[in-house]
Amino acid sequence: MRYFFHIGYNGHTYNGWQRNPKAHSVQETIEEKLSNIFKTQIDINGCGRTDTSVHASQYFFHVDIEREIDFDLFFILNRILPHSIAVFNIIPMDGKQHARFDAVQRKYDYYLHTYKNPFLGQLSSYYDVKNLNVQEMKKAVDLLPKYKDYRAFCTAPDKNEHTICNVMEAKLYCSADEQHFRFHIASNRFLGKMIRILMGNLLKIGKNEFTVEQFEHRLSSLEIPKIFEIAKPTGLYLSKVTYPYLNLEPRTEFNNFAKSDWIEI
Repeated sequence: MRYFFHIGYNGHTYNGWQRNPKAHSVQETIEEKLSNIFKTQIDINGCGRTDTSVHASQYFFHVDIEREIDFDLFFILNRILPHSIAVFNIIPMDGKQHARFDAVQRKYDYYLHTYKNPFLGQLSSYYDVKNLNVQEMKKAVDLLPKYKDYRAFCTAPDKNEHTICNVMEAKLYCSADEQHFRFHIASNRFLGKMIRILMGNLLKIGKNEFTVEQFEHRLSSLEIPKIFEIAKPTGLYLSKVTYPYLNLEPRTEFNNFAKSDWIEI
């Protein structure tokens, strides 16, 4: 029988979601625990990749388990997984639904702060910048849903079948003191390092090192820059995944560390 697992994880100590024989991954950690429980090799399929140090406040994977689960798998798995990974729901499916290919929307949030804070080091990116031009950053963010081809915002566009992304939402928030920022984006799919490249460009605009016109030219011309401005991975969260048959709110908002008084710019 196929099961969907609804989880969240702090990615700070992991080299991303995907299994890698040379690196420590979230997928490997969960597969190891499930294999120990069922006394056989268990392979899982995640809803997407995340980079090293990237978090997920909502993530899904599916697994096929042939034997009857006649014990409290939810309790046991949460007990033996590290504190950085939490299971929220285990959902039996009535067919062969796929955690990755069936997803119709993914949402990400990128958090940054502009002063050194020892309590945010693993959760938000620190940039020592002052007086960001938030209005120009906002103009750039507003352009994103108007364009579909993000070839110029991908480190390896030719490795993809295509570079079309249906960006449905793009918003920029800040705290009242403009020392905490949140970039929110939703799309049916994302390209490699696309969000971090977008964030890197937004920061350049905020520092008046790049104009909104130049940003839009890159969107429209699809010209790949010689050097990519890639924001740090810390602070990036996969925050919601939606399926035609499954639309759960995240059980835990890992981003409650930040600000409750977000203001949309």
